[in-house]
Amino acid sequence: MSDTHGKKKALGRGLSALLDSPETEVQSREIASEYLSGSIIQLKIDQIESNPFQPRNHFNESELAELALSIQQQGIIQPVTVRKLGYEKYQLIAGERRVKAAKLSGLETVPAFIRLANDEQMLEMALVENIQREELNPLEIAMSFQRLIEECKIHQEELSQKVGKDRTTISNYIRLLKLPSEIQVALRDELITMGHARAIINVENEKDQLLILQKILVRKLSVRQVEEIVRDLQSGKKLTKKKSESLLPAKFEIAKVSLNSKLQSKVEVKVNRKGAGSITILFDSDEDFNRILSKLES
Repeated sequence: MSDTHGKKKALGRGLSALLDSPETEVQSREIASEYLSGSIIQLKIDQIESNPFQPRNHFNESELAELALSIQQQGIIQPVTVRKLGYEKYQLIAGERRVKAAKLSGLETVPAFIRLANDEQMLEMALVENIQREELNPLEIAMSFQRLIEECKIHQEELSQKVGKDRTTISNYIRLLKLPSEIQVALRDELITMGHARAIINVENEKDQLLILQKILVRKLSVRQVEEIVRDLQSGKKLTKKKSESLLPAKFEIAKVSLNSKLQSKVEVKVNRKGAGSITILFDSDEDFNRILSKLES
């Protein structure tokens, strides 16, 4: 009974407490190997499984490539954190981005800090570390807060202390999960900012929310301009579009902006009422055409 009580006390004390907790040490012969918990060692990448509790679900390819280049030049400065699953079997707790970049750079091993943690500890460590390291986009942070509250049974007061953010900030993040999927995708892909999203969420009508998103993407509206639109709506004014303004449905507008950014070329998207349409990529020369082709093939 005292052992169970000790384990429960280890939960909810934050990442550093969990990493230092004796309840997370390797004690079982079945999973012991030449490396024990608490060690920092060079671990073969092919011995490491992905973290099923990974809060990050979107990795920017260009940022991974930059990190891979940095790793080639300087190595991995901060070890990843893993837990032991069995003999020479490990699972990531934190550091998936570093492992992915290490693979890209051609490394076969990474420095790893070994811990033993149960699933609840694993989830809490992964979520808290990623939030504290600010490696997540706003949506991933929002989902991490939600999981800590629902799955780890952590109250907002305690959560505020763990991650160093006030309760209002945590509430604002969680509210993002109520936005339509199109707006969440735009936020995830950095087509709009957290400020844009926080303004939009004050609009009750989903159609108006999506129309505001379309205007942001087409007109490149600032957060202040969006806040003005929202205030106008709340004062009873109707949200309209200019006669000269041709707005695509939100998901197509998002795709258009994303393609423009990815290809660094003007992209035109046309869609009819039945949902059929076309994508046109414009280029200036043979050299520009080849550049676009190489980006499409990468």
